[in-house]
Amino acid sequence: MAGYDYDLFVIGGGSGGVRAARVAAALGKRVGIAEEYRFGGTCVIRGCVPKKLYVYASQFPEHFADAAGYGWTVPEASFNWRTLVANKDREISRLEAIYKKNVEGAGGETFHSRAMIVDPHVVHLLDDDRTVTADQILIATGGRPAAHPALPGHEHCIFSNEAFDLKELPKAIMIEGGGYIAVEFANIFHGLGVDTTLVYRGKEILSRFDMDLRRTLHETMEKKGIRILCHAVSESIRKRPDGRLDALLTTGQTLTVDQVMLAIGRIPNTQNMGLEGIGLEMTQAGAIKVDEYSRTNIDNIWAIGDVTNRVQLTPVAIHEAMCFVETAFKGNPTAPDHDTIATAVFSQPEIGTVGLSEDEAVKRFADVEIYRASFRPMRHTLSGRDEKMLMKLVVDGASRKVLGAHVLGPDAGEMAQLLGIPLKAGVTKDDFDRTMAVHPTAAEELVTMYKPTYRVKDGQRVQ
Repeated sequence: MAGYDYDLFVIGGGSGGVRAARVAAALGKRVGIAEEYRFGGTCVIRGCVPKKLYVYASQFPEHFADAAGYGWTVPEASFNWRTLVANKDREISRLEAIYKKNVEGAGGETFHSRAMIVDPHVVHLLDDDRTVTADQILIATGGRPAAHPALPGHEHCIFSNEAFDLKELPKAIMIEGGGYIAVEFANIFHGLGVDTTLVYRGKEILSRFDMDLRRTLHETMEKKGIRILCHAVSESIRKRPDGRLDALLTTGQTLTVDQVMLAIGRIPNTQNMGLEGIGLEMTQAGAIKVDEYSRTNIDNIWAIGDVTNRVQLTPVAIHEAMCFVETAFKGNPTAPDHDTIATAVFSQPEIGTVGLSEDEAVKRFADVEIYRASFRPMRHTLSGRDEKMLMKLVVDGASRKVLGAHVLGPDAGEMAQLLGIPLKAGVTKDDFDRTMAVHPTAAEELVTMYKPTYRVKDGQRVQ
């Protein structure tokens, strides 16, 4: 290792790459890390963090409206888009500086440069026109929004990256896609007063989530005023003389909007990195193939996070980074555990989920018990808001193990994090039943559903 410039060189300064660099440097390893844009990566700069800030901003109109039922008189409110963007930028810059400082504070060296691998142990830093050598190389370059070059007029569209920094808040927007990014931004823009239409090719939004959550969220979003068009895609986007856009759909409809946002998936950032030249194996979609320990087919090159297209979540990338350090530098081979991962969709209302959906459970277990509760949360009783909360437990009838827990409603994301702990530990429904409720809370429903709503035996529903 002494013959190389670095014991570890990391390409990509997002959450996973920075964690690996910082922890390895703290172990006394000589570490370098290159990031071509801004340290913090997708999550901090153009993903989770700014998105959650915008979610908060978009919730205030409902808070103002609900206040009247609790005796508050709220004067007419106004919103300034540019103020939100400026305040977001200030917070993101603060976090970016922290990410960079943490690596350097641990003893690592940071580079603002695009990096290419020219040999299994050699990295070329393009912006610095410099070549460095490393014993181990970790690729953590993440992903980016999938483009749609086949769509006529695609050059007029924006992606989630640009949505955070629009010069003006549009009066009307069309968002194409049905995943969590599309759904979250539909709720954000609607909450900020934008006429919002969600267009999705599938039969229901959020394809990987439990069907009860998907349907209920769909209905609630439409009640709020968000237009959702399923079984539809855009055929062309045309710019009008007045600067607005006409989106022609396969249904024959034409939507006239100020912005069209494409949220049709994400692809790994592996282009123009020299990976093909060194023989690194990749999937057809461009993701880097790795084994259970995040090692590629080249012994000293590893990859973690979205660039591997395993589970595209920030905490997963961080977990994979920690496992990588254990494996590569501590002599403790550790495979990332991708089973039973809690996640949230910051829609309005929120979704929090962990474990198997009902459909997934029915395919794998002969006897499945479903516990389901739909009710108006207490916070909406005085406000009069017509919005239901949904809680659902999916249980293996034979072992009584809780296979999945799903929540739709206020603070569902917070509940999902806490539910992830007992489900990861293999909790049973009996454990839920003997747990005392915290009253009055919405979450108490999770421990007071004593009888199954219905069962599914051998694929057939039984009341």
